Amino acid sequence: MASAFIIRPFGRKQGIDFDLVEKLLISPALTGHRLLGRTTADSLKQGNIRTDMFYRLLTADVVIVDISINNANVFYELGIRHALRNKRTFLIRGSGMHPAVGALAADDVPFDLKTDRYLSYPHDNPAAALDTLTEALRQTLLSQDKDSPVFQLLPDLQEQDRTSFLGVPLEFQEEVAYATAQAERRYKLGDLKLLQTEAMGFPWQLTGLRVVGRAQFKAKAYDDARETWEAVRQAEPQDKEANTWLGTTYQRLQQPERATAALRRVLENPATVAAEQAEAHALLGRILKTQWLSKWSTEPPAQRQQVALQSPLLAAAYTQYLSGFREDLNHYYSGINALGMLFTQLALAKVLPGAWNEMFENDDDAACRLQQLQTELTKLQGSVTMSLEAQQERLRCSGKKDLWLSITAADLACLVATPPKRIAQLYEKALEEADDFALDSVRQQLQLYEQLGVASTNVTEVLGIPRFKAFAVQQPTETTPHILLFTGHLLDAATREKPRFPADKEDVARQAIKQAVCEEMADKLGSFIGLAGGANGGDILFHEVCAELGVPTLLYLPMPRNAFVRESVAAAGPEWVKRFNRLYKDLPTRELGSTADLPAWLQLKPDYSIWQRNNLWMLYNALALGSQNATLIALWDGEPTGNGPGGTQDMVAQAQASGAKTLVLSTKNLFSLV
Repeated sequence: MASAFIIRPFGRKQGIDFDLVEKLLISPALTGHRLLGRTTADSLKQGNIRTDMFYRLLTADVVIVDISINNANVFYELGIRHALRNKRTFLIRGSGMHPAVGALAADDVPFDLKTDRYLSYPHDNPAAALDTLTEALRQTLLSQDKDSPVFQLLPDLQEQDRTSFLGVPLEFQEEVAYATAQAERRYKLGDLKLLQTEAMGFPWQLTGLRVVGRAQFKAKAYDDARETWEAVRQAEPQDKEANTWLGTTYQRLQQPERATAALRRVLENPATVAAEQAEAHALLGRILKTQWLSKWSTEPPAQRQQVALQSPLLAAAYTQYLSGFREDLNHYYSGINALGMLFTQLALAKVLPGAWNEMFENDDDAACRLQQLQTELTKLQGSVTMSLEAQQERLRCSGKKDLWLSITAADLACLVATPPKRIAQLYEKALEEADDFALDSVRQQLQLYEQLGVASTNVTEVLGIPRFKAFAVQQPTETTPHILLFTGHLLDAATREKPRFPADKEDVARQAIKQAVCEEMADKLGSFIGLAGGANGGDILFHEVCAELGVPTLLYLPMPRNAFVRESVAAAGPEWVKRFNRLYKDLPTRELGSTADLPAWLQLKPDYSIWQRNNLWMLYNALALGSQNATLIALWDGEPTGNGPGGTQDMVAQAQASGAKTLVLSTKNLFSLV
């Protein structure tokens, strides 16, 4: 969701009611594109209003400027916008004015704007231009053309990096960190997906999405990470960080063409510095390496070495890694990978001299090329060694640690024939504080060497260290459980006029829920997990039914226990509170917030409540393992809920939009309600 800012006169001036123009023309057009933000008048916080104005002029995705009259403030703000941002500044102007009124005539537009195009609207009927403005904004949002005369006439001028001005609330960062720390992977993925959604619409959304996107990639939620980084790139197509992350994300999703296209954007961006060039080349090398691996890894063991050696992808990957290292000799990741690819090529060539010679016109050319590569290996080994030593010295001076630097030093030792036990010690020390992501990455590289018979003695010794042995047997692979997510009505309050879930229909509802769960269990193989809130009525019945059927359930609460009981349990009477307490005592419970209110950073999100947040949280947790593995069971009368987003209707709509199977247990039919 993008942001907007409006530059305009206020009140009625020279025959135009500018407040009405915003109400009938500008605001509806922005709303049609889900653009948030208007003028500084919508900001009620303390502080200097000019600071807020400058901030919005810099950070807004699109700015609409009404130049109908000769207003100094309008032209001042327009000039600032043109100086800060190179595109998406849209001019409008009232038309049909009698010259005597004093509005700008066509030839009264300031000289510096005479060549700029603007949209004309009838000053006495601004709504008549709504469709035209809506379409014009659509095209503007899709366009990458510069409209700022400053940037048009100074083509080498670079925009300010607005993300450096868009600070992410500390509480949001803490929630991302907390989600990332979840031990259960589906909790981690579901919670991060919630935060990704919630960041949208804030002025700092792009910076917030970056924080979430990095965490999603590290959690191996590659589809979610792709969606997050694509949202960043949609706003900033040439964004170097977004394209770099999309390059590696698409590579993990086995879409090398998309990965390569994203990384090419980085390499072709004139603002890309040496370190970023090196990273892009290294990621292109990884794409080629992955393709090379797929060429030989499925071959019979007796043929793997020859297929690996003779594949042109081996040399291509080496070249890309080497290009990255040459761009920046501090980029030791590309250096060690170039060394690893070259070392592998030489090792295989020595083992299979016949296969090597087949790649050349004659044996002399083969021998000459082998000698050249051996010389390159010696030089590259020395360069990588110096790169690592320089970085180690910098770290010693700063007192910092670098996990990957320690791992790379061990990788280098593995390739240069250090005694095997010493190599194992280096890896053991380097991996002391490594997470699963790092362990898996290191193990994959070592297993590649193992499969090709490269540095066999060293690799065998290293793979025998306790960290790798423990990692290899962590958890047996299990089938993905099917998630049964429940939502449903509370019991009707005594004062409710139109029945929805009468208290005397509890047994009917229980039987309907039980039948739905049984049918899902009969329809699908594997294990099941139930997920629901704890409100009186449907939620508690669902947990009790699942316990009866042997299906484990999780209790999800939007707020701490005491507040939740007050809000959603106690009204049905003490017996329901007792039943809730039993569930709370026996079931694994997750609480979304530490209070009954939205976090402070979320309270400015329009039309958003703790109940809507709770629905999304539960849904994303249910969908974390894929929509094909989730079913929503809804005890619902089919009527719109009076409290808007956050009720049963909202949950059903969200689940259906996500592609999850949805079963609606109609209370109208079950309870014979009129």
